[in-house]
Amino acid sequence: MTDPAQPTPPPQPKFDPAAAHMRRPKVRPLRGFPVEGQDQNGNKHQMLGLADARQISDRMVVTAPAVQVILPLLDGSREISEIVTQVGRGLTREILEGLVAQLDDAGLLEGPTFQALLAKTRAEFDSSAVLPPAGTAQFADMLVQQGNPNATDAEKAEQGPKKLRDLFDRWMSEALKSAAKPSFDALPKAVVAPHLDYGRGWLNYAHTYGRLRVCDRPDRVVILGTNHFGLGTGVVGCDKGYESPLGVCELDAHIMNQLRSVLGDALFTHRYDHEREHSIELHIPWIQHVFGKDASGRYPAVFGALVHDPAVNNGESYDGQGVALEPFVKALKQAIGSAPGRTLVVSSADLGHCGPAFGDKTPLAGETPEAEQARNQVVQNDLQMLEMVVKKQHSELIAAMAWQQNPTRWCSTGNLVATLLTVEPAEVEMLNYAAAMDPQGMTMVTSASMVMR
Repeated sequence: MTDPAQPTPPPQPKFDPAAAHMRRPKVRPLRGFPVEGQDQNGNKHQMLGLADARQISDRMVVTAPAVQVILPLLDGSREISEIVTQVGRGLTREILEGLVAQLDDAGLLEGPTFQALLAKTRAEFDSSAVLPPAGTAQFADMLVQQGNPNATDAEKAEQGPKKLRDLFDRWMSEALKSAAKPSFDALPKAVVAPHLDYGRGWLNYAHTYGRLRVCDRPDRVVILGTNHFGLGTGVVGCDKGYESPLGVCELDAHIMNQLRSVLGDALFTHRYDHEREHSIELHIPWIQHVFGKDASGRYPAVFGALVHDPAVNNGESYDGQGVALEPFVKALKQAIGSAPGRTLVVSSADLGHCGPAFGDKTPLAGETPEAEQARNQVVQNDLQMLEMVVKKQHSELIAAMAWQQNPTRWCSTGNLVATLLTVEPAEVEMLNYAAAMDPQGMTMVTSASMVMR
């Protein structure tokens, strides 16, 4: 007899033998990560979490680590029975069918379930003139819940903006308390700040935006970010404004229309890549807090674009179909030059991604000679590459990244180079460099605060 006090577990997804996409399964791009599981006896054991590398689906499948042997075979070229035979090792058809059904239910398999989810996502994107907040809203909610774990949605909406502003002010004060020059003399042409989550990246956000507090207010901000999850193979523009817990930055229509007139719709073909991309959104509340609203009650207008890695194909798009770096930069320079008022360009740049979680063999934490050497190599490589940015040697930076095959996995070479080429600064200054590492040394992400005048 079922205990009414216990929640009824959700029904397990069922394998449909009549569905061609299940009989011959093809997984979508996935990312795997360790998940701590627990059996019926309370014993803990390691499981494998599988999620959408493109972030179109927010569902996750938790399964046995041994599934890693099976996943490469789910490429759409094999029937279920072929996969079972090829893998062996005790794999049964029943087990594989169960896995395929779970992947399909979560939108992680190519097929009707995913296509319906994709169509819904795109329809929602196109239905609004503004991208709603994602990570910034979650962060503001978390600040409220720290003092009130049972806060209602209304309380979060009311209290979140002030708590976020207060925290930004504390961070900026802390970052700049010993700075020789805690503010810029005038609005610079461009700045560099990270797109790390605030908990790890606050220091360099604060070093950059704290110095902008007393500058002339820009009429618009062009944010050049990194395409972490999308389908675009070149530069991808966004035809929307951005919302954060602090309000809305409207789309700068002048910049968008000028770029569209030169580059055509190709710049916006993969605009949906912006739906869950954090590298632009994370800057919006900083811009709103630092510059405030004008007399008409508007924050600075924003145009956002994601820039691909020019070291991969010498600035061309990865497949020759997307917008290449050079024509984008040329068109952006013309658009900014023809725009009324002042423009600030923000390079949203994270640098090295190192540690075992990114494929390196040596954990970076601790005082062992190996860990210390590994950390020093990351810092040394970063500073060598950043010196090229300071010296405005964009060609040398691209060549070095290509020749060395980007050993510390910089993810933002593209928007750094695009910013240099667009604003053509007379001077580039590094304000701060920092690394954020977890206690076990499994991940270390580095970033910098810079200004281009």
